[in-house]
Order: sequence, then C-alpha cells, then structure tokens
Amino acid sequence: MLVALTPGATVLALPPGEDAGDADLLWAGFELAAHDGAPADARRRVRRQLRRWSFPARLCDTAQLLVSELVTNAVVHTDSARVRCLLRAGGSRLRLEIHDEGSERSAPLPCWATPEDEHGRGLLLVDTLSDEWGVDCAAQGRGRTVWVELAPAPT
Repeated sequence: MLVALTPGATVLALPPGEDAGDADLLWAGFELAAHDGAPADARRRVRRQLRRWSFPARLCDTAQLLVSELVTNAVVHTDSARVRCLLRAGGSRLRLEIHDEGSERSAPLPCWATPEDEHGRGLLLVDTLSDEWGVDCAAQGRGRTVWVELAPAPT
C-alpha cells in the first residue's frame, strides 16, 4: 500500500488490493474527535482535498454539504468518540464514507420535518443531492458507515 501524509494529517493511499498502476483511484481519509466542531473541520478537509484532485467547484460544494450532514449525524445521533471520513475518487465518481463507532445497529432513515422544525432535513438533503447513498453496519462490533456517491454534472 502506498501512503503519503499531507498537511492536516490527511492520509492518501491506494486501497488494499490496488496497485500503483491504477492511476484513476485516489483515496484520502482523516479521523476526528466526535464533537461540535467536527462538521466544520470535515468540510474544510474535504474542500482542500477535492481542490487538490481538481474536482469541479459545484461538486466540491455538494460534497462539503453532504459530509457536514453525515458527520453531524454521527456526532449527534451516535455514542461515537471518533468519526472517520474516507474519500475515494475513481473514474467519474466520488465516494464519501463516514464511519462512526456507535452502538446503534439500525440504519438512519430520512424523516419529514415541518417548516417549524429546526432539525430533521439532513438525510433528505443527502437523498436529494447524492447519486446514490446507503448504510453498511459493521459485521462485528460497533459502528456503521454511511456513504454517498457523486458524479460531476455534465458540462
């Protein structure tokens, strides 16, 4: 596995089983303490990485919004101490994965918020703005991964 550290402790690596000849696969990841400042930190790190990879500005904006929503959910709705974020770019797709350490075994579901509600729209945004999204629960132990996939808009 190739690993290179970049400023801000973001790790760039090829995924297990991939070789350096597969140049269209890029990975980056970081881990954050699960606290109120984590969503803003995650947005900054995702923006910085996607700019390095030269993704279009509109896709960067959408990815930042989605990572903010998913990290917020991991911080607010799980008993996680740490949250990990992985980014994978391959071909024309971008995949964002948010891993929590929570003990909850069910998948989060979008809910309907009234105009007066201050919360409850995050997963509706995820569903609307992503090309695909889903949840993978850890096979053993604690935690789950909420993932989204995005493709750049046609030009």
